[in-house]
Amino acid sequence: MTLIAERPVSLWPAAHAADARRPRSLQTKIGASDTVCARRAGYLLHGRTPTDGGEKRKAILGTWLHAGILSAAREEFGWIIERRVEDETIRGHIDAVQLDSHTAAKLPKRLRPSLPAEETTVEDVKTKSTYQWDNILRYGASDAEIRQVLLYADLLRSEGFADIEGQRQLARLGPVNVGRIRFRFINRDSGDDHVQEMAFTSERARTARWWVEQVRSAASPEELPRTFQGPGLSVICDNCPFKTACWGSVAAGRRPQSVLIHDDAEREQVLAEYVEVSEQMKPLKDRLKFLRAQLDGSEAGVYGDNVLTWSGGNPTKVDDVDAMVALYERAGLQVPMAPDAAAMKAQLKAADIPVPVRLDPDRRTSVSINVTLRKKP
Repeated sequence: MTLIAERPVSLWPAAHAADARRPRSLQTKIGASDTVCARRAGYLLHGRTPTDGGEKRKAILGTWLHAGILSAAREEFGWIIERRVEDETIRGHIDAVQLDSHTAAKLPKRLRPSLPAEETTVEDVKTKSTYQWDNILRYGASDAEIRQVLLYADLLRSEGFADIEGQRQLARLGPVNVGRIRFRFINRDSGDDHVQEMAFTSERARTARWWVEQVRSAASPEELPRTFQGPGLSVICDNCPFKTACWGSVAAGRRPQSVLIHDDAEREQVLAEYVEVSEQMKPLKDRLKFLRAQLDGSEAGVYGDNVLTWSGGNPTKVDDVDAMVALYERAGLQVPMAPDAAAMKAQLKAADIPVPVRLDPDRRTSVSINVTLRKKP
């Protein structure tokens, strides 16, 4: 007899195990991709054991999408993908390098790109959610993301490709004259993409190197600043493997940031700043309310650089007492002379019967304004 499981086996445990075995997951030496936060980089550099696991499904999905995109770039355009660069202090794996025709001519034909760049470009692929997408279109890569790719490009300019198995031919090129860095953002919900390019400059690269040196010179991770505002306020902190090491264990009902205040003098200073910031925000909030009121009733559409949409304004769901009475009568139950909606709901739920509801057109949900950046043709 063949036994059939009651439900299909989940592949997520296997995906998490495979992700934990990836070189980046086991890396203890500081890497370019570890430079998102100074204290987090310090924990890695000092070999600290992660204190938190966290949910990695979104990150794993992003990794799979990332791998597929890079594979297509290699197969279709001949770009160099997932290659290692390093020196005595830092290392990393570049997502993609689009060589210029002059540099590519030094390689065997099988390694030359079918679509060379005007100047050699280091590219990094980032997957983002729809929630983050408007910020990407408006503001582009974050400082941490720019720092990461500047380090990749600077390593390639100063050292060339690492002389390791699988990339010996590339290593023979020596230092590569990188002219630009590029970000390719992919919306993992819709598939939309957005490309941001900028010139590589030695001054920018020196700033990124200085950041790394500050991390390396710290005697302990705790000497390094927290780059972000902490759990509950930053998704990076929420998913950080060193969240507990960084913020400690917080009493139930308290926010992690409360550990930053040690005495009444600090509490006085924070409270004074809170009042000051509130006063600065009030006229902006008032102005925002006034502008929102002016837009009330405007048709959804594209206006200049922005797209206006509306959400909400729908009839609310309310308990359908008449339908509950009908259910009671069909079941032969006694209907209260003055129907008690709460008691009737409780009895229906106890019997695993869905509680009937209806839409009340006289009571509607609040209307929210949504403004996103217009897609460029």
